[in-house]
Amino acid sequence: MKVIFLEDVKGRGKKGEVKDVPDGYANNFLIKNKKAKPATNANVSALRGQKKAADREAAEEKEMAIALKNKLEDDNTVVELKAKAGTDGRLFGAISSKQVVAGLLDQFNIKIDKRKMDMKEPIRALGYRNVKVKLHRDVEATIRVHTEEQ
Repeated sequence: MKVIFLEDVKGRGKKGEVKDVPDGYANNFLIKNKKAKPATNANVSALRGQKKAADREAAEEKEMAIALKNKLEDDNTVVELKAKAGTDGRLFGAISSKQVVAGLLDQFNIKIDKRKMDMKEPIRALGYRNVKVKLHRDVEATIRVHTEEQ
């Protein structure tokens, strides 16, 4: 019996796949527990429509991420942060990704999730730094951060 998987089933198939499984297994386990539905013509065409809609949404998300990347990597987009520092240019404390996100929101009204920032360690010195941000699976941007003495 051909079925369309509604969720991942270990060892059998992933969500959205159309596979041939034994009749008893399909009727008594997959369909009964709503893990799959029979692969009728109507169900298969509905699945194709859902896949097209999902592809269109993914393309729109990627376009938005590329537009945001262009905005972030513009020469005028430099996040200015102030912190107390010693005479040698080292900060008292550090600047975390949370502070960079807050500065970006305050200065440019751009909201980014701090977990998407690739700051291996916080900023501990004055000057310019480049911070990578993962905006989308395929799109990565670089934010310029300028730390100056308070």
